[in-house]
Amino acid sequence: MGVRIISVIVACLLFGYIVFSAVFLDDAKQDNVCNDLIVLVKDSLDKHFVTNGDLLSQLKQAKLNPVGQPMSSVNTHKIETELLKNEMIASVEAYKTPSGIIKLEVKQKMPILRVISTGGNFYVDNKGHTMPISHRYVAHVPVATGYVEKELATNELFDFALFLHENNFWNNQIEQIHVYPNRDVVLIPRVGDHRIMLGTFDDFEGKLDNLQLFYEQAIPKVGWGKYSIINLKFKNQIVCTKK
Repeated sequence: MGVRIISVIVACLLFGYIVFSAVFLDDAKQDNVCNDLIVLVKDSLDKHFVTNGDLLSQLKQAKLNPVGQPMSSVNTHKIETELLKNEMIASVEAYKTPSGIIKLEVKQKMPILRVISTGGNFYVDNKGHTMPISHRYVAHVPVATGYVEKELATNELFDFALFLHENNFWNNQIEQIHVYPNRDVVLIPRVGDHRIMLGTFDDFEGKLDNLQLFYEQAIPKVGWGKYSIINLKFKNQIVCTKK
């Protein structure tokens, strides 16, 4: 019995020591001073809307630069919330390392459409949100012109632009989307010297499916220079105007 009691006591003391050491070491790590801030903009090879310097300046201005501050006082949630105010950023993850470093992993927004119109000059991203134009980087995406307000840009026009973005054929074919005051839409393609009268955005997928079939079956016979206008406004019909 005596040996068992001694074994239990030793085990309890050992367990208590381990718990104490873990808590003590964790507290000690938290009391360390932040010695560096490392920013990783994950998609910086594809897009250049923000730089490490931009993000650091934003944190300094908000008095949230963690360098030199006790690790226990660094609030990573506040850092994330502040950086998400930048309209170029889609997501931020901030975390601490045991070596006293704060790391930021940042993803930029992905524009799928640029609007240059009476409603302003801005991008629309792949989530349907607007983002400002950058003086540093120009995204090669379709351009919407004419009478485009933000409400249209983030709803019907966004749905159309997302369709183009996710469709290799039409993403490579459509260069410009012009909207008239009555909401009629004209598409300007990259290939061919013609204009595509889409009408409204109603059933745009069906209209473009018919046009793609026309491209595949008729254009090889008559050539790209045959028509000046290809009209898709009428249901299940394609009306062409010769040059």
